[in-house]
Amino acid sequence: MKVLVTGATGYVGGRLVTHLLEKKYQVRVLVRDAQRIAGRKWANLVEVAVGDLTDLNTLKPALEGIDAAYYLVHSMYTDVDFVKMDRMAAKNFVKCGKHLKHVIYLGGILPKEKKASRHIESRAEVGEILRTALPTTEFRAGPIIGAGSASFELLRYFVQRIPIMFVPTWILNQVQSIAIRDILSYLLLSLEHKPLGIVEVGADRITFRKMIDIYTELRGLTKRIIITLPPIIPPSQMARLFGIVSPVPDALAIPILEGICHNVVADTSKAEKYFPEIKPIQFRPAVELALNMLQQETVSTCWSGAQGSQSLTYELVDREGLIREVRTIYTDFSAESVFSSVSSIGGKRGWLVWRWAWEIRGFIDKTIGGPGLRRGRRHPTEILPGEALDFWRVEEIKPPNLLRLRAEMKVPGRVWMQWEVRAEGSGSRLIQTAMFDPKGFLGIIYWYGLYPIHKLIFSDLVRAIAYDAKKYMDS
Repeated sequence: MKVLVTGATGYVGGRLVTHLLEKKYQVRVLVRDAQRIAGRKWANLVEVAVGDLTDLNTLKPALEGIDAAYYLVHSMYTDVDFVKMDRMAAKNFVKCGKHLKHVIYLGGILPKEKKASRHIESRAEVGEILRTALPTTEFRAGPIIGAGSASFELLRYFVQRIPIMFVPTWILNQVQSIAIRDILSYLLLSLEHKPLGIVEVGADRITFRKMIDIYTELRGLTKRIIITLPPIIPPSQMARLFGIVSPVPDALAIPILEGICHNVVADTSKAEKYFPEIKPIQFRPAVELALNMLQQETVSTCWSGAQGSQSLTYELVDREGLIREVRTIYTDFSAESVFSSVSSIGGKRGWLVWRWAWEIRGFIDKTIGGPGLRRGRRHPTEILPGEALDFWRVEEIKPPNLLRLRAEMKVPGRVWMQWEVRAEGSGSRLIQTAMFDPKGFLGIIYWYGLYPIHKLIFSDLVRAIAYDAKKYMDS
């Protein structure tokens, strides 16, 4: 069977491709820009069709020779014309896909008692267009919980960064979420069934407030104070608040919040009948799995897709649980010379720039029970995994390309400093990344309160290391 995956650069589609390949399906992906899948483990294992669902000229060849297709796209990021765009894309797909034996579409659960939001209604309309003209299985799901999913990231940032919450009474609505592993199982197994029409899926039914309590407990945070307000605050205003504390943009937060303004519960009887082998895990273990993946840094896809560029000299990234300050600089010196400079900082040599600031930070750390700078380093140039370096611990070292230090100073969260050195042309590029995993709201205040100072010190530091590499050229 030859399968087409639309939305292969998205959160669900990017993971689904891996599972399809493991099952030995022939896979073609439809993408608007082939560069967006570059670097993925499966990039060279699939056939790539470059095109757009709104362009018939590119969509027709993408569907040629395809037996079954996954429709995993929707216009959550677009402007007021998103309904028109979704409708056009679905109708184009129908025109070019008359030969398909099975279309599998992922939509959203419709509220039973009230009118759905425009985004949910648009997704339902797409499902109806596909079902009316093509043999279709339409899975309807609530919030998808997994490391990197937009719903999970909104919950995570909101709970971690706001200890006192003023929220509308819809926080007491029932929500039936589903783990990413389970929605992938449904999508994959549906290829082994005939088209089933609408199939609602989900795990346990709990309130959004209970979700907050569970996440708070699993992260070891202090209990959040929740004050409910009349439901007069529109989702667009709440989305702006979420936008302040999370990297998820308003355009994506609004449809997610609109989705939980009403009870979001599924009738899973059909799913249980046709997919008895799938036993959806409950919300708590789904969150535990997501947190473990973040901890182990094994997140394969994210709601935001690929972002950033190595050509940037500075980038502030706040997503996937970590605040990252990334600085890059090109040098005319070899990777070995630059790495020698990197691996010699600290101890008696110091930190090259702003020495007084480092000494003050070490003194403060020592007075509050931390190691301060008194531990120094074992050897002026040699460095080994696991050993102490001032108030850092060497977490990983791979000469001449990588050095990562983990902070052991007293901070409201976890801190790393990492340097990567890559050969580039006749010289090399140094990539310095400061990473911070804040512990609650205090951690956010700490990091962003020091942001102006960090910006100066870290920018000067990466320049100083690159310049200092000159002295190691002949060694």
